[in-house]
Amino acid sequence: MSPNGGIPREKIPWFPTINKDLCTNCNVCIDYCRNGCYAMDNAETKVVAPYNYVVGCSSCEYECAEHAISFPAMEEFMLALGELRLQYEA
Repeated sequence: MSPNGGIPREKIPWFPTINKDLCTNCNVCIDYCRNGCYAMDNAETKVVAPYNYVVGCSSCEYECAEHAISFPAMEEFMLALGELRLQYEA
């Protein structure tokens, strides 16, 4: 079985948002994320590989001292995932 239960990763709504008003472009998230999800672009930290995120992982959110990183609300995410599971059941 695939790591996402047969659901294509591109269909799973799990990736962060960076609040540009709070982000200081300190590079902590870039250095922390082993999957290369963040990068600097025009002197601004951006999510560059949203589907590289491990579904359910949000540890970078806690590494950000400015609280500039957020993920979908867990309740909404679980509802969306439940609907996707129904669509992709074998």
